[in-house]
Amino acid sequence: MQAERVSILVMSKQQERKNPFFLPYDTPHDVAPFDRIRLEDFEEAMLEGIRRDDEQIEKIINNPEKPTFDNTIISVDDEKDGDHYYDLLGRVSTVFFNLLSAETNDEMDALAQKMSPILTKHANDIRLNEQLFKRIQYVHRHHRKLTPEEKMLLDNCYDGFVRSGALLDAAGKERLRQLTEEASMLSLQFSQNLLKENKAFTLHLTDEAQLDGLPDTAREAAALTAKEMNLEGWVFTLDYPSYFPFMTYSTQRDLRRQLYMAKNTECIHDNTENNIGICKRLINLRRELAQLLGHKTYADYVLKRRMAGNVRRVYQLLNELVKAYKPTAKKEVKEIADMARKLEGKDFKLEPWDLSFYAHKLKLKRYNIDAEMLRPYFELSKVIEGVFGLANRLYGITFKENKDIPVYHPDVKAYEVFDKDGSYLAVFYADFHPRKGKQGGAWMTEYQGQWIDRKGENHRPHVSVVMNLTKPTEEKPALLTLGEVETFLHEFGHSLHGMFANTRFESLSGTNVWWDFVELPSQFMENFAIEKEFLRTFAFHYQTGEPLPDVLIRRIVRSRNFNVAFACMRQVSYGLLDMAYYTKKEAFTDDILAFEKKAWAKAMVMPQLPDTCMTVQFSHIMAGGYAAGYYSYKWAEVLDADAFSVFKKHGIFNQQVAQSFRDNILSKGGTENPMTLYQRFRGGEPTIDALLKRNGIKR
Repeated sequence: MQAERVSILVMSKQQERKNPFFLPYDTPHDVAPFDRIRLEDFEEAMLEGIRRDDEQIEKIINNPEKPTFDNTIISVDDEKDGDHYYDLLGRVSTVFFNLLSAETNDEMDALAQKMSPILTKHANDIRLNEQLFKRIQYVHRHHRKLTPEEKMLLDNCYDGFVRSGALLDAAGKERLRQLTEEASMLSLQFSQNLLKENKAFTLHLTDEAQLDGLPDTAREAAALTAKEMNLEGWVFTLDYPSYFPFMTYSTQRDLRRQLYMAKNTECIHDNTENNIGICKRLINLRRELAQLLGHKTYADYVLKRRMAGNVRRVYQLLNELVKAYKPTAKKEVKEIADMARKLEGKDFKLEPWDLSFYAHKLKLKRYNIDAEMLRPYFELSKVIEGVFGLANRLYGITFKENKDIPVYHPDVKAYEVFDKDGSYLAVFYADFHPRKGKQGGAWMTEYQGQWIDRKGENHRPHVSVVMNLTKPTEEKPALLTLGEVETFLHEFGHSLHGMFANTRFESLSGTNVWWDFVELPSQFMENFAIEKEFLRTFAFHYQTGEPLPDVLIRRIVRSRNFNVAFACMRQVSYGLLDMAYYTKKEAFTDDILAFEKKAWAKAMVMPQLPDTCMTVQFSHIMAGGYAAGYYSYKWAEVLDADAFSVFKKHGIFNQQVAQSFRDNILSKGGTENPMTLYQRFRGGEPTIDALLKRNGIKR
């Protein structure tokens, strides 16, 4: 009898439980209640969100009043009123797709496969709704006097519908639906294949002699990985904190080659994770979509909404960089090859898996510095203090960890961010280390954007940075490389763009800017990584507490441009490859591997291996929104070098300059043309000169 009563109580509680997406979150700052969300909640909330969207659209198109900016455009943009209505579909989709990158599993992947076509169809149903577009078109032609931000919203809304096929005939709209739905599924499949391939490979070593050359940090991390997998010995993976030290320090050339080939042949094997066919199809789908909408190529379609403006200007930038940097890059590679032959014999041939190893030896000889010398001074908790302290010195903001804020994994830390006047500014999540269900790389995202509702309440953002930094081991805390510190600064720059957002409309806030402008705030922050005044604030030895010695700081500064031209050519090569795919006017039928080698040849300074492939793992241009836009990193690098030169002139912690950067760029989002915003901060257009001088290419 007692057992029956307990069973009834359990069933009653299960029946009482409601989907947390349908309820007020009742959490600090209304953050996502990760601790209450279950897998089955996502599909239910997405389907209900679609129903509510459809209901909202019906209200707009059936409104008997004349279309206006307020009753049509604002409603389409889903401005929340802070009361009864909220964007349910946006709420649940944001959580789901962020977790799909940061903390996925087989069940999440399967649900994504199921829901992606449904969500794409729903988006198409809105964008291709003729009655809705007629109202938007009317407002675009007949509207009241608008503020610049309102005008930008209206233009974005109208252009968004046109670029999504609103002006097509019935047959064209149907074809566009087919193209976008297939592309959505293939992009998802691409990412899932890459994650599976990346996590499937391990280099398991049991002979300690095979660890020759590796620093203690790499050995300890590999031992911990092996222990986590219930294996003896040491395990190395393709995650950056494991892969890069092995390629840099291991004396075992055959193992370096094995690891390199595993990394550079991901998704070209004869298995279900092969991405070659997916890439070909995505390239053709995007070309056909662009041509359906009246553009010659997909690049022409994309660049209409970019600072670059057209294909010619992108190639102009990339070709200028090749001309300026390639001679130096070839010299850099020759110097590495000379070092290798000096150590190994005159007949030694430098291969790609040798480059990091011998480049490290050359750098050590020339500057007496390497990443392992610096690691003890870059203990993660101190780096966090340093990065937060930098934001405080520049902008006056402060960070306070709040353990009452739910997180989606124990690795994640959640902070409240307060402005210089003490008012609440944002929630900031930081997810630092690699794990099984997490994509490689580093990125910034949001769980809530910023907007101001009709009542005037400023809803502040919930921003997240996700990285794959060196993990702590059983012997040591997480000790980072200088490169990892730069990665943290980069993503933190994106997060500041989100946290300082102060716009009326969420679709224009924070990082909702043109792609070739979005990297400016992030790459700008990287400049601080080698500044002595900044390093002095946090770089202390994790055991002794001694500050990073001046001699090491001088070596960092002196070595900052080591192989800078080679690194530039690598980025340019990716940009050339991207443009080669998306400037195709005819159907793409080429062999991917051969096409890739030809596409980026002008930027190559090392021999290319015929059986390796970047395209099939190039998430940025296949699944990450950078298709016909990878040049943006170099475009923004011109901007960031030019912008930082202002700080160098007036002081790197100058609060007046920082306030101008915040007011004119970081807080404005996409409310105005990005060049207008930049000129307002800088007083003029940027030139490539500051970048060339920073890199030592121009004196």
